Amino acid sequence: MLTRIVVGVVLAPIFFVFLFVLEPVFLAVLMAAICAIASFELLRATKVAHHNGMYVYTALVAAAIPIGYWMKQGFVVTQVSALFLMVSLFVTGIRHYNHDQEIRFESLLICLFGGLMIPLFLSALVQLKCMEHGKYLVMLPVICAFLTDVGAYFFGMFFGKHRGITKVSPNKSREGYIGGLVSGAIFMLIYGLILQNVVGLTVSLPIMAVYGVLGSAITELGDLSFSLIKRQYGIKDYGTLLPGHGGMLDRFDSMSFAAPLMMLLVHLLPAF
Repeated sequence: MLTRIVVGVVLAPIFFVFLFVLEPVFLAVLMAAICAIASFELLRATKVAHHNGMYVYTALVAAAIPIGYWMKQGFVVTQVSALFLMVSLFVTGIRHYNHDQEIRFESLLICLFGGLMIPLFLSALVQLKCMEHGKYLVMLPVICAFLTDVGAYFFGMFFGKHRGITKVSPNKSREGYIGGLVSGAIFMLIYGLILQNVVGLTVSLPIMAVYGVLGSAITELGDLSFSLIKRQYGIKDYGTLLPGHGGMLDRFDSMSFAAPLMMLLVHLLPAF
């Protein structure tokens, strides 16, 4: 626990600087690195075999997508990257068909998921950063993804009685899940008040509360979804890069759900 706290205290301010202070290009480069590492961790954890650079193809495509969105060419870059990855993977699969090291279709799908879906969703952070008021908008999924976990943890620790709601995370309680939703709404309202009273933006607090509840709900779903993968493959963490936290994917799993939802809500239901 102490290691987890220390690593969090060290990394959180660095991540905040990339999100809030630096220009969007720096966040795009950071997310490119995070997506490449996360894709590698996913392939390794799910035991996708190394064949003719499958890991390399997947990581390169994962890194290209956030950069593409910073360049305002996200659609084109994603299309080209998807075609490149599909061709590379299936050529490799065809070459190894009916051999001792035959590549199963599920391995190809895992590469596509890690190389395309995860970076596509995490690139929503770059898109938010590039919008008007971007340095404030990009904090929305961060509040949902990280502070929901804090609220769920403390509610579950002090009030959790009904555990085993899901077999994917049997130690998590119903009270913890509810606490995550409540804390998400509270923290988002606090953030709205800060933007309104300190920054001087006109903020709709009811909409911020909606952001908090929906963002927290999908954050908890994201955490369970990636836990499902870990349970099915019999692993505890996706990696060991971040002591006390696991791998990069362990830290950004729920963000891959929260970020695209926040981007959609900002477009459909703007709060400021």
